[in-house]
Amino acid sequence: MNSHHSVSRRALLGLGLCLGLGVSEVALAAGAADALRAFVHSAKAGRASFTQTVHAPNSNRTKVSSGRFEFSRPNRFRFVYQKPYAQTIVSDGEKVWFHDPDLNQVTVRKLGDALGNTPAAILAGQAIERDFDLKDQPDSEGLSWVLATPRQKEGTIQSLRVGFKGRTLAVMEIADSFGQRSVLQFSELQILPSLPVDTFHFSVPAGAEISAP
Repeated sequence: MNSHHSVSRRALLGLGLCLGLGVSEVALAAGAADALRAFVHSAKAGRASFTQTVHAPNSNRTKVSSGRFEFSRPNRFRFVYQKPYAQTIVSDGEKVWFHDPDLNQVTVRKLGDALGNTPAAILAGQAIERDFDLKDQPDSEGLSWVLATPRQKEGTIQSLRVGFKGRTLAVMEIADSFGQRSVLQFSELQILPSLPVDTFHFSVPAGAEISAP
């Protein structure tokens, strides 16, 4: 597999079954932890643009990608990476589908409880207090920050830092067990009461190779 595919696939696994992001107007809160709780409670569905920067371990190398995502609680999301390489992650609430058009490959995984230890739990889950320990962090870079540490330690995600600008979720920083750091920045968020169910349906392209770990 080409190097850009291995980095992209690792980033995808870190966001999808592992995946993640969200941006929202939330109720006024005493701190970023309360703002995050309010986001998880009140943002039932929505869509936004994102830019993801992955910092390689022990290196100055970075990979930048961008695209669009949609989510609907509980546990449904669609990430469409548009640049520099097309890739898609879709969860229908029971399974997660990873599609790499360049390789014409589709990987399928059961959603299970894996969502709880990932960034997707913040975007599409609904039990943040069960899945994460939350701790307010000092304000920096014009943002209010909360540190979210997974309660289950066996996952690939070591920690998440979530930044709010005023009442809007703006940034998510993800540190994983591979030594990578991913920074997700969000824009153009629309919070909606719902999205059509078929938004989160994935159809396997004709001729695609399918694998299931």
